[in-house]
Amino acid sequence: GWFAGRNLAVSQVTTKYVLWVDDDFIFTARTRLEKLVDVLERTSLDLVGGAVREITGYTTTYRQELSVRGGGAGGDCLRTRPGFHHRLAGFPACVVTDGVVNFFLARTDKVRQVGFDPRLRRVAHLEFFIDGLGVLHVGSCEDVVVDHASKLALPWRRSEGERQYNRYRYPAARDDSVRLKQRLFFFKNRFKCMAGD
Repeated sequence: GWFAGRNLAVSQVTTKYVLWVDDDFIFTARTRLEKLVDVLERTSLDLVGGAVREITGYTTTYRQELSVRGGGAGGDCLRTRPGFHHRLAGFPACVVTDGVVNFFLARTDKVRQVGFDPRLRRVAHLEFFIDGLGVLHVGSCEDVVVDHASKLALPWRRSEGERQYNRYRYPAARDDSVRLKQRLFFFKNRFKCMAGD
């Protein structure tokens, strides 16, 4: 599965930092990794994300604020919403947040400490940041941008192979991978409820 493979990959890293990207990202002059290193070297952050630019020109940082409200013996409530907590001092284009897009530089030891739940095989991203609550100090810089070699196709012009891939990549709510994720939220993270904007 994806997350078991991620743990294996991170176990092989011998450097202070690990760069996390998708295999279809394209580095450009705006992909200034040295800025991400500078942020990690000069702050107490453990992980700092950048922005991903789609072929359409749309750019996202996927900044997420995560908060947990105690719910008693039955479990807690997770709230997710787009946003950030505050600007990062000394870095005007950067903020402190709880979750970021799948383009980030992080302290290798902290990524290993949080780890990736190997039970998650197909549908997961925010789950890493949920598991990192209270452990990972996360930031995001909107001026460090990677391009996405997007495979955007209009829905009515997709081939059968593309439609099949989308069913695998974006499973329905009753799919086993989605149901596993929900069980983990309840039994592992103790969330009896979740709300998001």
